[in-house]
Amino acid sequence: MAPPKVKKPKNGTPPPIDKLIIPAIGIGLALLAYQFIKGMTADLVRVNVHDELELRDVLFGEGDSGRSYAVLCQDEASTAPISSVFSDAFKEGSSRAHFRLLDCQYVLPASGKSIADRFKLDTSVRPTVFVSGKGVEAPTQIPAKHLKTGAMLVKALKMKLEPHAAKIETTQDLKVKCLNQPICGLLLKGSKKAPAYLKDAMSKLLEEFPKVTFASIDSSVLYVKNLEEYLPELQGEEPRFVVLEKLSGSLDKDGKRLITSYATLDENTSVSYGTMSNLVASVVRRTKATEKIPSLPSVKTRTKKLVEEERQKRQRRKEQQTRQKEKASNAGTSSTENDGTREGRRAERDRRREEHRRKNNVKEKTPEELAEMERQRRKRMEDEASKWNVAPDDAPDAGMPFEEEDEYEVVYEDEHEDHGEDDEVIDLD
Repeated sequence: MAPPKVKKPKNGTPPPIDKLIIPAIGIGLALLAYQFIKGMTADLVRVNVHDELELRDVLFGEGDSGRSYAVLCQDEASTAPISSVFSDAFKEGSSRAHFRLLDCQYVLPASGKSIADRFKLDTSVRPTVFVSGKGVEAPTQIPAKHLKTGAMLVKALKMKLEPHAAKIETTQDLKVKCLNQPICGLLLKGSKKAPAYLKDAMSKLLEEFPKVTFASIDSSVLYVKNLEEYLPELQGEEPRFVVLEKLSGSLDKDGKRLITSYATLDENTSVSYGTMSNLVASVVRRTKATEKIPSLPSVKTRTKKLVEEERQKRQRRKEQQTRQKEKASNAGTSSTENDGTREGRRAERDRRREEHRRKNNVKEKTPEELAEMERQRRKRMEDEASKWNVAPDDAPDAGMPFEEEDEYEVVYEDEHEDHGEDDEVIDLD
């Protein structure tokens, strides 16, 4: 029997090249994406929850690293990819935060609670990101509104972790954020948007003086009453800078009145990082004396009326300073005799006052002594007034204070004439 015939395969034509290009490109892109995600995950460090020192450093900032952290909650066994928002913020690299991965469902041995429950992290918000470490009292979750893009997350991290100047818009802002602080550097911007050199200068000042509070206010639309009269007049969009130092008091309900002082740049000195840094340093080191502000500054809307009042106050202060300089310069040559002029009469009064104080050893009363004298005077007035006032217990009973009119017998003069009597008789019995 003859063997079966084997069919020879026909010579097939290869597929067109254009049909192989698209699958090849897809495979190549998939391999690149895999390698990219693999490398990116390798760069992101996962916190070892079994290392207590590392865990406490990340959560409480108790280590010696002095770092701030941005932590993404992701289970160790999870196969889900890293959040693109978190990875984009990590790749952006401008934030000072160190990015970490952490299993937030890990149960802490000390409390018996998971990390998410211990710090009240809402894991339903995806991605679940929180900040911790240096400068943060406790792990704080980033709200969902800041987790839409990597750039928004970076901005939120900078606001929470990096020092920045406080924004002043109301009197309450000024009191809480600046006046109630030991030392505050206040930048009065000449426009809504500060130029780049001012932003860089404030950033350097925040780094150079971490214990000093810095704030800014848009003085083109807002007016700081009881403060701007001591500063150079606003010219165009030129910024101004002043350092405020708290002397005494606080904002507490039972506390004393808040009293502050100021130190400003010399006249015709431009605002720059160097001049601002020197001014702040001189106040911090007590090499420049600050001047007390009589009334606490407040924030108002800038109007022409307020600007005119400020100009008048500044002019009166300049005139007063000029008179004082002239008086000091002429003190050695001018006579104290009363020549009939206003200055002569004032000089005579001052001379007699000084002579009286020297002879009788009179010391000028301090504000505290004057306040005590006023209190004693008011007390004496109240004591004297109480002697003349009728107390409720001493008042007569309700009703008519006098007897009925018909109980009085009145005899008029014409009745005496009728009866031949000479005197008028009034019987009050």
